[in-house]
Amino acid sequence: MQKNLTIENYIGDLSSNKSVPGGGSAAALVGALATSLTAMVFNLTVGKKAYEEFEKENKEMVDKTLEEALKYNDILLEFMDKDGEAFLSLMNAFKLPNTLEEEKNIRKAAIDKGYENALNTPLKLAEESLKFYPNIITACKYGNKNVISDAGVASYLLYACIESSILNVKINLNGVKEEKVKSEINNRCAEILSKALEYKNTAEKMVDQFLK
Repeated sequence: MQKNLTIENYIGDLSSNKSVPGGGSAAALVGALATSLTAMVFNLTVGKKAYEEFEKENKEMVDKTLEEALKYNDILLEFMDKDGEAFLSLMNAFKLPNTLEEEKNIRKAAIDKGYENALNTPLKLAEESLKFYPNIITACKYGNKNVISDAGVASYLLYACIESSILNVKINLNGVKEEKVKSEINNRCAEILSKALEYKNTAEKMVDQFLK
């Protein structure tokens, strides 16, 4: 499993001529770095003086967001393997026999299914990452101000994860023949990117205002 590799071994595999891991796995890892940095901000917030001065509801919000960040570490790391599995499934479909008419039909169905999985996996990654973004905004607002720059880095990394995931969706859209389906997925991708950019810009402004 890719998520269990050492950083050195993972980078070695990513640098090699292996088809897995690839860009989708790297996007998931970058997303996990964003969620873990967010968790770090809150771990360095809980119990500090500023935290103790929070109203009860704000303390509860910080505690809940920390739990959410830790949960998302696992969710996004899982996508490192899911991406590889989807890609290999598509590649295996192309290797199926293609001589007899029945073989051609079986192969075509497998390829269609492979493309569906290959684009749905990064699309789900982008959607899950987008769901996490409000937690980074919370980190910028309530997190320990000594590490607010880390909240900013988390925001940039999560945006990179989402942009990269959408790119992987679009390349696999080439295998989809139905124009209506392609249009719907492209529209969803545009919505995700637009909302992610809005979150990123908000976080950036919050960080910049404090650092001035």
